[in-house]
Amino acid sequence: MRRVKTDKSIISDLPDKIENNQICNLSKEQAALYKSITYDLMQEVENAEGISRRGIILKLLTILKQVCNHPLQYLKNGDALKPEQSGKMMLLLQLLETIYENGEKVMIFSQYKEMGSLLRTVIHEHFGKKALQLHGGNTRKERDEMVRSFQNNPVSDTFILSLKAGGTGLNLTAGNHVIHYDLWWNPAVEAQATDRAFRIGQQKNVMVHRMITKGTLEEKIDDMLRSKKQLANLTVTNGEKWIGELSDRDLKQLVTLGD
Repeated sequence: MRRVKTDKSIISDLPDKIENNQICNLSKEQAALYKSITYDLMQEVENAEGISRRGIILKLLTILKQVCNHPLQYLKNGDALKPEQSGKMMLLLQLLETIYENGEKVMIFSQYKEMGSLLRTVIHEHFGKKALQLHGGNTRKERDEMVRSFQNNPVSDTFILSLKAGGTGLNLTAGNHVIHYDLWWNPAVEAQATDRAFRIGQQKNVMVHRMITKGTLEEKIDDMLRSKKQLANLTVTNGEKWIGELSDRDLKQLVTLGD
């Protein structure tokens, strides 16, 4: 039997881990962009096969995830960052307001360095806070300094991390809120990231906020992972490759924007 940290007979001094799906709606701009991209790229998928088809599917999924995060992440058009263009970003700001009012610390995970930078910008503009940001381009020394600051400096209450750079090997028990801004569709990878806070030394209940846009591929893939246990047992190394094997019909159902 596989031992897990939530088994109190294995580790009795850990607090609870409470997961919440934070559901939000796309803005009008996000929805229009989402539908347009889905229509164009699904036509390409239907006319491709083999490696080429899998490549287009990966491109489609990546772009749609970026649109769900914030249109600016995909468009990269240099416009000023407007939180109201993203339902997800507006919900994040509401969550952060409550966390800061309670004097607690938070880690925000995103797969994308550029999204982390946008989050850092909006947090500074909205709250006047300078969030720490860890990504693959940081040196070991920079990483260690950021971890030390987050663990020990009361002012350092926000840590933005890319999953690849911050998903393993870090002890961040000063934070008791974990926000997955965009989901990695592999539960093993997501759990590794959450465990930066949910580990020996954590004194508070760990609140895990999984941000999901309603009616999009984010909500549908999360439903699939919850209903199909064989997918929920994916290993970390499997990544999201399984999605590339879906039929045209299943893929279309997955990415078509629902109500």
